[in-house]
Amino acid sequence: MNVDLDQLKRYDERITELAMAYGLDCFEQEFELCDHNEMLGYMSYSGMPSRYPHWSYGKSFEKMKTLYDHGAQGLPYEMVINSNPSLAYLMADNSVCLNVLTIAHVYGHNDFFKNNFTFSRTRPEYTLSSFKSHAERVRTYVEDPSIGVDRVEYVLDAAHALSMQCQRNMAVRKVPQDEQRQRAFEASLPTDDPNRSIHQAQEYIEPDLRRIPIEPEENLLLFLRDYNPFLMDWEKDLLTIVHEETQYFIPQIETKIMNEGWASYWHYQIMTNLDLPPELRLEFMVHHNQVLRPHSGGLNPYHLGFTMWDHIYKSHEGIEPADHRNATAGKDAIFQARESERDSSFLRRFLTEELCQRLGLFEYGTNRNDYVVTEIADDIGWRQIRESLVTSVGMGSIPVIKVVDGDHEGKRNMLLSHSYDGRELEMGQAEKTLGYTFRLWGRAVSLDTNIAGEEVRLTYDDDGFAAAERAA
Repeated sequence: MNVDLDQLKRYDERITELAMAYGLDCFEQEFELCDHNEMLGYMSYSGMPSRYPHWSYGKSFEKMKTLYDHGAQGLPYEMVINSNPSLAYLMADNSVCLNVLTIAHVYGHNDFFKNNFTFSRTRPEYTLSSFKSHAERVRTYVEDPSIGVDRVEYVLDAAHALSMQCQRNMAVRKVPQDEQRQRAFEASLPTDDPNRSIHQAQEYIEPDLRRIPIEPEENLLLFLRDYNPFLMDWEKDLLTIVHEETQYFIPQIETKIMNEGWASYWHYQIMTNLDLPPELRLEFMVHHNQVLRPHSGGLNPYHLGFTMWDHIYKSHEGIEPADHRNATAGKDAIFQARESERDSSFLRRFLTEELCQRLGLFEYGTNRNDYVVTEIADDIGWRQIRESLVTSVGMGSIPVIKVVDGDHEGKRNMLLSHSYDGRELEMGQAEKTLGYTFRLWGRAVSLDTNIAGEEVRLTYDDDGFAAAERAA
C-alpha cells in the first residue's frame, strides 16, 4: 500500500495541537513506518529496535508469524516505547484512518509514560541506548571462544525464569545494608520501661548483624549476583542485564489497565474533535469499538480502563461534560489519578458498585468439571469481585518470594520464603523456580510456603526436588 507521508504528517500536527490543548504533557514523539514482518520482529523484542539474542525471542517470532500467516492472529494497531524521545510504529499496510487513530492513541501512552509515578525511575532518555548496549555485551560473550552461546543461554534461561522475583514498586526506596544493620541493632535494644525498678530486666539478645541478608531481599537476581562468589564476571553481567530490563518493563505490567484506558480515552477525545471526513469518521468508530469491545471469558483492559476514566471524569462533570480544553474538576481528577495510581490502587479507589454492575462483572470458579459463578455484582458481591481484581492485576498474579538467609545452617545453602496470601504455589512452577535458583547459586535452595493449610519446606539440591513438612 502506498502511504501518503505528507498526509500523516498533517494529521500528526493537528493531533499534537489537540493533545497540547487538552493538557497532555508528552515527550517528543517519533514514528517509524514498517511492514508486517518488521512489526512481528519488534513484537518479539517487546517493541525494542535492538535486544540481546536469545532463542526465546526467535521462538516468539516464529509463533506469531505462523499464526499471522494462517490468519489465526492479527497484529496490534500500535506499539509505543517508553523512551525520550518516544518511539512508535505505524503499519504501512494499515489504512489512513487506522494510522491516524494509532497516532492519537500513542500520544495518550506518551503522556502516561512521562507523568505516571511508576515510570519515574525508568530513565527513558537512556532506554534505546541501554538496550543496545545490553545487546552488544551479550553478543560479545556469545562470540567469545572461551564462553560461547551455550553457556550464555544456560545462564539467561535461569535468569529469565527468575526475573520477576524483584522489587515491584519502584517508588519505594531501597534501604541500604548499613541502614538495615542499624535498624536491626536498634530493634534489639531493650525498650524504655518507666516501671523498670519493679520489673524484671529485659533480656538482651544480640542481633546477628553478619546475617545475609539482614532483611528479606526481594531482588533475587541481584542477590545471586552479589553473594555467589563462584560466578564469573560475565555471568554476573548477564544477571544485571536481565534484572535491569525487567525493571524497565514492570511499570507497564503494573499499569496495563490504566495505561491502555488512558490512551483509548484520549484517542477518542482527539478523533471525535479532529473534523474527520465522514468516511474516515465511520471507519474510526468501527476500529474504536473493536478495540474497546468486552472480551468473552475475560477482561479487556482497554474496555475496563476507558470506562473507568470516562466514569471518573463524568462523575465530576455531570451528563454533559465540559470541553476538555478547559480546566475543570473532572479533568483535574483524571490527571491527578493518572499521576499517582497504578492498576491495583486505581481499581481499589475507583471501581464502584455502579461500575461493576454497568460492566457486568462477576467472579467464577470450578466445581469438579464445571464452571460456577461464585460472586455477582450485587451490594455484597461487588466488593469481593473488586478485591479479586486488585490481587490479580499487574504483578499480583506472580508469587512474592524473598531471600531470608544466604547461609542457611552455616552451609551456604539458600533459604527463601513465600509470602502466602491464601493462594498456593503451583508445584510444577515451584520446582522449576528452585531448580533455576540452584543452577545460579550452586548450593541447596529451600523455600518455605503453605500447602493445604500446612507449613511446608520445598528443597532443591544435588538429589533434585523434595518437599517436607516444616519443623516447628
